[in-house]
Amino acid sequence: MTSSIPAVGASPQALGSARTGETPMAEAVTLQAVFLDLDGTLVDTEGFWWEAEAEVFARLGHVLDDSHREVVVGGPMSRSAGYLLQETGANIGLTELSTLLNEAFVARIGRGVPLMPGARRLLCELAAHRVPAALVSASHRTIIERMLDSLGPENFVLTVAGDDLMRTKPHPDPYLTAAARLGVDPTRCAVVEDTLTGVRAGEAAGCRVVAVPSVTPIPPAPGRTVVRSLEEVDLPFLQALITESQGSVH
Repeated sequence: MTSSIPAVGASPQALGSARTGETPMAEAVTLQAVFLDLDGTLVDTEGFWWEAEAEVFARLGHVLDDSHREVVVGGPMSRSAGYLLQETGANIGLTELSTLLNEAFVARIGRGVPLMPGARRLLCELAAHRVPAALVSASHRTIIERMLDSLGPENFVLTVAGDDLMRTKPHPDPYLTAAARLGVDPTRCAVVEDTLTGVRAGEAAGCRVVAVPSVTPIPPAPGRTVVRSLEEVDLPFLQALITESQGSVH
C-alpha cells in the first residue's frame, strides 16, 4: 500500500546534478516531480461517478438531469453531493449520501477500471527515469487504494486523497501538500488534470499544468497547456514545460 506521507529526500535530478557538477542554473530548470489526477485523467471513470450518482438518486426517487453532470464533474464529494441535494431536494443528509455514492462507485469499479490511453506508458516512463510521480485526487482514500491495483502502486511515491485535507480542489492545498511532502518546488512540478476544477488547483499552487479534457472542454490560458490525450504527453514534453517556464523567470 502506498503511504500518504513517505520519507523522500532530494530528487533524483538534484542528486544527479550534484554528482555530475552541473551548475545550479541547470538544476533549477529540471522537472522535479509530476502530480497526476485520477478520475478522468489516468482512469476512465468520470462516467462511473455519474452512473453512481444517477443510481443512488434513482433509489431515492429522483432522476438526475444531464445538465448537472458538467457541474459535478471533477469536484470533491462534498460539493457534488451538496449540489445534487440542493437541486433535487432529496430527503437525505450529506454524510449519508456521500457514503451511498462512495459505495455505489466502489461497486462499479469492482467490475474493472479502464486506463486512459497513454496512462500506463507515461507512468512507466516516469518510473524508468526515476521522476517522482504523485497521485493527487479529490476522491476518498478508500477509492484511491482500490484503483492503485489497476495503476500499479509502485508507480507512485505519494498519494493525496480528497479526505486527507480540510480543503481539496479547486483550492491549491492538495498540490501544495504533495510538493511539501516531497520536498520539491511547486514551480518545478508538472500537474496533469482533466477538469477545470483540477486545473485551477494546480495553477493556484504555482505548478505548470497540462490539461487533458475528459467530459467538459478546458479553454487555453497563459501557462496552461491543453492536449487531446495523454498519448501526447511524455517526459521530454513535461521537461520542456518546466524549462520554458523557468526560462521566462530567469
